[in-house]
Amino acid sequence: MSRTGKVLYVIVCGASPAAEAGRLAAMAQGEGWTVQIVATPPALDFIDVEELERRTGRPVRSRYRRPDEPKPPRADAVIVAPATYNTVNKFAQGIADTYALGVLSEAPGLGVPVVVVPFVNSALAARAPFRHSVERLRAEGVRVLLGPGEFEPPAPSSGADDFGDYPWELALAEVNRLAGFPG
Repeated sequence: MSRTGKVLYVIVCGASPAAEAGRLAAMAQGEGWTVQIVATPPALDFIDVEELERRTGRPVRSRYRRPDEPKPPRADAVIVAPATYNTVNKFAQGIADTYALGVLSEAPGLGVPVVVVPFVNSALAARAPFRHSVERLRAEGVRVLLGPGEFEPPAPSSGADDFGDYPWELALAEVNRLAGFPG
């Protein structure tokens, strides 16, 4: 199968900003990316699957393909946004118990740039397992956008539905930089 262009996998987890994943897809398409949405099983309750499939022209993937289904294109880069506490920790541990985590587990070993944008509150971000997971991912070359000027965790129960400043643009700029594509 011949390929043209560049392929971006957007892995979406079950958190409030997931409802706006189409915004990231549209921005990426505007910069020449073919976008493949991969949803964790909980994310399916947060996203409009039909709208994302219409927007990208590709099926939203949430499970491994059956042998009779066509293979999706290989990723040139991956953005995980919003990345939940659970997904960040499982990714760092190499746990591949869903299709999304399987894709993530393999990407660093293939040299595929990965940008992770967490969506956790400050209590979860302060936990040792999460901090260690972020350190472990960064040590493997995964770009985790967490901290001042990136994603800054809000206080617990402080209105997680107010995610207007979620750094979609920063995630795309960072993946363009890491993949060597001008944005």
